[in-house]
Amino acid sequence: MSIADASWTPDAGSTIPTRPVLRIWALALAMYGIGDGLTTVLVVWASPLHREANPVVIAAIDAFGGGGLIGLKALAIGVCVGISLWGSMDDDPFVFYLPPITLALVGTATTLLNLGLLL
Repeated sequence: MSIADASWTPDAGSTIPTRPVLRIWALALAMYGIGDGLTTVLVVWASPLHREANPVVIAAIDAFGGGGLIGLKALAIGVCVGISLWGSMDDDPFVFYLPPITLALVGTATTLLNLGLLL
């Protein structure tokens, strides 16, 4: 398959609508990537009363600082994009929509939790 071959794109012959998923991905990136990321940084570095609860995130922050948190978030988003693309190639709407919906829900929940800790 060459780069010029457009048959690999999610909408090439697929019955899955792609416009709604772009809105869901925007929400997922806003809540999981930005909302949770910023509030986690504020909780971990600005609040002496709280610390990160996830041991993987603690290890990444201890080893790489804020870059470790960004790297973990980028990895999680990348894996979810891959799973979503895989679902689009199999014409499976459940697998296509599940990753961004999951990130949006997790991001919203953790952002709200972190804001509650800061207030």
